[in-house]
Amino acid sequence: MRTGDPGRVDIAPGCITLDGVAAVAEGALVQLSGNARSSVREGRALLEKRLLEECQIYGVNTGFGRLATTRVSDEQLTRLQRNLLVSHACATGRPLEDRVVRVMLFLRVASLSVGRSGIREEVLDLLLELLNAGLLPIVPSQGSLGASGDLAPLAHLALPLIGEGHCREADGGNGNVVSGAEALERIGREPMELQAKEGLALINGTQGMTAILSLALLDAKRIADAADCAAAMGVEALLGTSRAFDEELIGLRPHPGAELVAKNLRLLTRNSDIVESHTRCDKVQDAYSLRCVPQVHGATRDAMEYVSATLGRELCSVTDNPLLLPDGSIVSGGNFHGQPVALAADHLALAIAELGSISERRLERLLNPDLSGLSAFLAPEPGLNSGLMIAQYTAASLVSENKVLVHPASADSISVSGSQEDHVSMGMTAARQCAEIVRNTRTVIATELIAASQAFHLLDLSESPGEGVGECLKLIRKAVPPLERDRDITADLEAVVDLVDTGKFSAVIERLSEKS
Repeated sequence: MRTGDPGRVDIAPGCITLDGVAAVAEGALVQLSGNARSSVREGRALLEKRLLEECQIYGVNTGFGRLATTRVSDEQLTRLQRNLLVSHACATGRPLEDRVVRVMLFLRVASLSVGRSGIREEVLDLLLELLNAGLLPIVPSQGSLGASGDLAPLAHLALPLIGEGHCREADGGNGNVVSGAEALERIGREPMELQAKEGLALINGTQGMTAILSLALLDAKRIADAADCAAAMGVEALLGTSRAFDEELIGLRPHPGAELVAKNLRLLTRNSDIVESHTRCDKVQDAYSLRCVPQVHGATRDAMEYVSATLGRELCSVTDNPLLLPDGSIVSGGNFHGQPVALAADHLALAIAELGSISERRLERLLNPDLSGLSAFLAPEPGLNSGLMIAQYTAASLVSENKVLVHPASADSISVSGSQEDHVSMGMTAARQCAEIVRNTRTVIATELIAASQAFHLLDLSESPGEGVGECLKLIRKAVPPLERDRDITADLEAVVDLVDTGKFSAVIERLSEKS
């Protein structure tokens, strides 16, 4: 993908990246490259040539699913495509957030722009006009089996093209909801009459689950960096040792994630007077939640690499059906099946849940006076003040909720369409569960960061913290004052969550790495 400037992303066939996804989610405008337009035109010409040969093509001049052998007359092909959209737009549940819908539109156009779907150029242009105008289709979040892709959600995504469905004003609008027809009026367009194959091409694909998982992964990467920062702060605040992060020691079991996390911990605690003053203390070893951070956080990092590689391929894939091949044949296959994305989503969900699990255990050590040597629950005047006692309750609740959500959705399947579609991926369910776990874990890590900064506030130390730990403390202190007496900490948590979301802790690690 080429980004000509920070506010614009070009779609070129087979060149979509997570960086492009991030830019579009944040509001970048999107346009088709010249190569994409040529590919789309060639694909449409090939499809129209085959239609003139009066051959039977699944989804083009036949019914769908079990109705695949039912031929539809040429006079009814446009009605067939409209019927497909309106009949499949029966998803339910809370609407997907704007950034997810933006990425769904982007990825749907990107997949169709490869030219193997037989869709017309003007259909893709209209989708991009809605996206760039901030008129985002309202897409309910539930109802996809991840079988023939995300059929129901993608049908809702496409409804405004034919003047149906609803859109929400985003990108600086007031969030007002308008009809699909009114959304088209806003951009000076009229409802489109879909031609042969176009309805099916619009709804057959994995862009719902892929959009959600891509954004969850981008969030997870920032959370993983924040978790490393929180762990380093905890090691110092609890007067732990950095011996377990030794480069040669970790190299004896050289998992890449563990090596990366250990390096981050060494950088964050570099030049720490606190760590140095305890190198020859009587403590032989720390608890697992401190000592095993490279191994636990590192395994999560390795899992994210697998998910990133899977998404890297999926973002550049063609996932509808049937597809046009260079020899002129039109082949019905299974590129729409969401299993690769579903398994990746379940894997990421488990990996991120573990970051929350170990974080909550470090939080316990910070708050428990028997383990920390500090005041109970890091409260000034414990008893009169409860400090962060109940903040741990919330963190523990979220960790326990994650244990329920982490049940693999991809382990399930259910037969539909008269047993024609007899194995499904549940990929969108897996992606939605993963995104929820990511949100929960982010709050747990933010709570640990607040607790670690409060521990430093209470410590009577003459020694200075590590270079990176000091930077993290300054970040948090600028956003959140120390707890001098009990107060509502909702705003504190939101402020630290925002530091995680905006990559401030990631930037600390990046700066340290550049200096090393």
